[in-house]
Amino acid sequence: MPSRREWIALTTGASAALAFGPSLLAQATPLIRRTIPSSGEAIPVVGLGSAATFAQAARGEDVSAIREILKTLVDLGGTVFDTAPSYGASEEVAGSLAAELGIGARLFWATKVNVAARGGTADRTAAMAQIDASFAKARRKTIDLIQVHNLGDVPTQLGLLKDLKRQGRIRYLGVTTTFDAQYGELESIMNNEPLDFIEIDYSIANRNVEDVILPLALKRKIGVIVALPFGRASLFSRVAGKALPEWAREIDATTWAQYFLKYLIGHPAVTVVIPGTSKPANMRDNLGAAMGRLPDEATRQRMVEYFTAVAN
Repeated sequence: MPSRREWIALTTGASAALAFGPSLLAQATPLIRRTIPSSGEAIPVVGLGSAATFAQAARGEDVSAIREILKTLVDLGGTVFDTAPSYGASEEVAGSLAAELGIGARLFWATKVNVAARGGTADRTAAMAQIDASFAKARRKTIDLIQVHNLGDVPTQLGLLKDLKRQGRIRYLGVTTTFDAQYGELESIMNNEPLDFIEIDYSIANRNVEDVILPLALKRKIGVIVALPFGRASLFSRVAGKALPEWAREIDATTWAQYFLKYLIGHPAVTVVIPGTSKPANMRDNLGAAMGRLPDEATRQRMVEYFTAVAN
């Protein structure tokens, strides 16, 4: 079974062909898509998050890697790009590069709003100013999705997003959290607000959302965006030097990244996973998880058991 490096080499060769025509690899192997429950619109199950390493790269003077990551995402059929005002230069740099590459209209642009201090209240005028800044950075008249970041003053900020959705300035709205302590509040919001999406922290090593949040998302027909699918990259260190099981071929997982992502995509509540990266080669590798077969529930359990057995 090819290693992550070998898979990258294989897909790099295929991607080189893209210079001679539009998305040849994507045409040959279209990405798996999931529908957004509130609308039926289908989006690819693997996108790109722009926190962490992406944000670090965006802060640098040389943004050539960021340019190539975005190009690779779109060339191979991906669309979902997730960012936030709090991710440093990510919004502005990505917006500028998307315009430069002429791919802005092909991206499903997701960003966030939060001007409330933790546990505090948000000023509606300040929240609107932050949103207007996001529109300017993205260079868009309409943003696909804006979410209230980390459940900051949801009554005020989600109320503002509802107004923007009615006005047609945003297409979808939602809320996010990566804090287990907020899951009770998240559950209440999911039960009482007309959400299109939630964004949560979920990985093969962090499965707390499987008990209540994911089943509730299915019941309430709310799309789920998975952040931190590699556990802030900690999963790779835990399996360093360990081989994938031979049966990973049965779900077309050729690298650990694809193994980890396919575990998440295999859950029926998950709409899209958004791993971040600062390397175009890793973007290609991650998109490989949106191709081929996905695990059923029995295989997902087997995946957990194998990971638990080999993880350091």
